[in-house]
Parts: sequence; C-alpha cells; structure tokens
Amino acid sequence: MSLISASFTSNPLTLPAAVASANAALGASDAAGIIDWALSRARNPVVTTNFKPRSAVLLHLLTRAYPGIPVIWIDTGYNTAATYRYAEALRCELELNLLVYSPRVTAARRSALGGVPRAHNRQFASFARESKLEPFERAFNELKPDVWFTGIRRDQTALRATLGVVSRGAQNSLRVAPLYTWDDNRLNRYLAQHGLADNDDYVDPTKPGAHLECGLHTLA
Repeated sequence: MSLISASFTSNPLTLPAAVASANAALGASDAAGIIDWALSRARNPVVTTNFKPRSAVLLHLLTRAYPGIPVIWIDTGYNTAATYRYAEALRCELELNLLVYSPRVTAARRSALGGVPRAHNRQFASFARESKLEPFERAFNELKPDVWFTGIRRDQTALRATLGVVSRGAQNSLRVAPLYTWDDNRLNRYLAQHGLADNDDYVDPTKPGAHLECGLHTLA
C-alpha cells in the first residue's frame, strides 16, 4: 500500500509514522527524486506559489515532471506591480495551470476602511486570516489535494526547521518540500542554469518578518 492511501485520508492517526518513514527514505534524494516519489503516490497533487524570489525553481521542476499540475496562487491584492508582471510572464513561459484565489475583502475596500493593520495590532490576525488563510482554505476545499508541493525550506523559520521534506499539511494532505535542504545560492544557480527570470520586488503584508509564519503551514 502506498503512503498516499486510505490511511492518510481516513485515519490521520497513522500519518506521523508514515511521515517519519518517508523522511528517512528520502534523506539522500535530490529534488527531482522527491518529486517523482510523491507524484507516484498522488491522486490529486497541487503546488502553491507566491511568485516571490526564487519561486520559479519549484515551478520549473514540477511542470517538467507533471505538466498541468494545478498551481494555487493566493493573491492577497497587495502584490507589487513587478510581481503581477512576473507571475504573468512565468505563467506563459512554463504554461502554468494557474488557479488564483483572492480574499473576499478587496485591498481597495480595506484601504478605504483603514488599511493593513500593523503586526502588533490585535486586528492583524483577522487581516491575515481574511487575506491569506481563508482563500487558501477555499482552494483546498475546492481542489481537495492529497499531495501539496510547497517551496518551504528548513533555513527559513524555526517551525519549518522541524517539518522535514514530508509532513502533514492542511486538511490532512501530505506536504512535500522538494527544496527543503536548498539554500539561496543553490536556488540562484538553478535559475541561471535554466535561464529562468526572478522577481526581487516582492512583499507579503501577512508576513511582516522573514522569520515569521503567515499561517498556511500551521493549518491542519
């Protein structure tokens, strides 16, 4: 029986043991091997992206292995003009099956009602939920993925350093991070090797510090 089986969808109590086994087995695998391993067990895989710096690496790897994989983008409405142009250029170049989910409260409406609250403001958590978490949960409710590919890396936050290549993700999906052990230099070399453009003009108002979480990877 594969790791993506009834044990994941109907009995989440078995997931930690399966995840530990998977991480042990994948310890020496490269990113392409991790992707192949996960795809061979997936019925309904997706990948999430935010088009931040170096995000093209994972999208390039995945679309080579699985053309047409659904690419979920939570567009908060606060992206820079450069990010929107980059997203469109990459969508065309890699022929992304891009599915855009946006908040029900638009950036214009929020701006008129006081704008983005500061991180220490008690309203910030509500802002993050409305802008990032609710559209993400809506995407997962509609697509019902069993394997969720993500670009998280162990050197990004304290939480991510504990997760491993394979971990339990939102709605009992199997979260797979093929680039988990990569650093910025390795990502930059991949971009150069494959002639991929990058985006260095990126902001995420739901994540006011690089060491903080926006909340997607704390959902169960």
